[in-house]
Amino acid sequence: MSAATTTDVATVSNFVGGEWVGAGSGRTYQRENPARIDEVVVVAPDSDAGDVEQAVEHVANGYHAWAETPPETRADVLLKAADLLAERADALAVELVREEGKTLAEARVEARRTPQNLRMYAGESLRLNGESIQAPGDGLVVTMREPVGVVAAITPWNFPLNIPSRKLGPALAAGNGVVFKPSELTPLLGQRLVEALVEAGVPGSALALVHGHADVGKALVADPRIGAVTFTGSTAVGEAIHGNVPPWVRTQLEMGGKNALVVWDDADLDRAADVIVKGAFGLSGQACTGTSRVVAHESVANGLLDRVMERARAAVVADGLTEGTTMGPLASLPQHEKYDAYLRVGSADGGRLETPTHGCAPSGGYFVRPAVFTGVRPDHRLAQEEVFAPILAFLTVASYDEAVQVVNGTSYGLSAGIVTSSLDTALRFAHDAEAGVVKVNQPTTGMAMNAPFGGLRRSSTQTFKEQAGPSMMQFYTREKTVYFTPEDS
Repeated sequence: MSAATTTDVATVSNFVGGEWVGAGSGRTYQRENPARIDEVVVVAPDSDAGDVEQAVEHVANGYHAWAETPPETRADVLLKAADLLAERADALAVELVREEGKTLAEARVEARRTPQNLRMYAGESLRLNGESIQAPGDGLVVTMREPVGVVAAITPWNFPLNIPSRKLGPALAAGNGVVFKPSELTPLLGQRLVEALVEAGVPGSALALVHGHADVGKALVADPRIGAVTFTGSTAVGEAIHGNVPPWVRTQLEMGGKNALVVWDDADLDRAADVIVKGAFGLSGQACTGTSRVVAHESVANGLLDRVMERARAAVVADGLTEGTTMGPLASLPQHEKYDAYLRVGSADGGRLETPTHGCAPSGGYFVRPAVFTGVRPDHRLAQEEVFAPILAFLTVASYDEAVQVVNGTSYGLSAGIVTSSLDTALRFAHDAEAGVVKVNQPTTGMAMNAPFGGLRRSSTQTFKEQAGPSMMQFYTREKTVYFTPEDS
């Protein structure tokens, strides 16, 4: 690999105590463009536990003024931040492509959706209502909703604007303080979100940003002043967090998936193939809700496979800023190595690779081809383990009951889908699929921003869901019951 160039390199900082600062150690690290690995995109602080300690201290001591700010003022601040992000959406999309690897079309969707998230939660800040409860005698019982305190927000690299806005937006709307740790792969986009919030009026006493690697996240969730932890990322990291957070600290973990799409015998096969390819190879296969298993009825399997392979072979894999690109690179060298490893796993288990995975024209980046394996059994690793890459396991079944057994036969339960022309079959599947999200005639990816999002089993914690409008605010607030008795009673 050639030495990385440093043309047009952004520099980001931690935001602690209302000031933009470097890591206490003075250390930094570089993030390269995954499509052009000799091109440095950003230099970021390589923070440590001492930086986390300072960030939490400032927020824990200062967020109360933000909590006492009238909710309509908090709403105005979030609305202004949304406007700033909307104005900058085109520039943010280009930065997103360079830092994360999406296609420009995918990046534009994320950049334009992010301000919508903030607008939605600005409205929720005005709807944090308690209730009155009928009490015996002359007394009165009411409930109040208050901020939980300091929220630790740890986010992944695959949606570096959208997912953080779904955490910081409601946390700040409810009056909490937030210490935000973005992925080390996408520090620039994390910085851009915080810049907009600070420019809009979120005080430094209520918001901190700490860049760095895994040790930053470990120190953050271990701090006893944290009142809630919200995390989106891998199952392994999420389970480690869950094991280290005290039971009295609210924890919201959105983790992995092994999502299946059933194609039934009455499906439109062209439509089904389009749905599969979008869910499996969109975002370069790097979505927790991505389609990684197709479960096809044996009567349509051959015709469906032909259509899927035709579309997979037609994918244009290139730099996301290149016109006509339909799939960008993987995000990092470990992602690329994981892709190669699972190609070997699929073959070793007896699967057959139906699509060529070499001969990709671009060079100098983490480019791969969409891969489709047939001959995969439900117990194969390729049908059980989350790959997080554009590798699709193609399975066939003879009956509806067998299809449901395959769909539910993993330790995950995030998203599942079915393509069918029968409403009865669709409704039956919606009941039978053990998944937090069920899609009918749609890709397993793509969620409404005002709908509950979360999975079952190893995919999510089961207390609070993410991206859920009013119910999301319950995670970021605690309920207090207050009893009143008249003096003369």
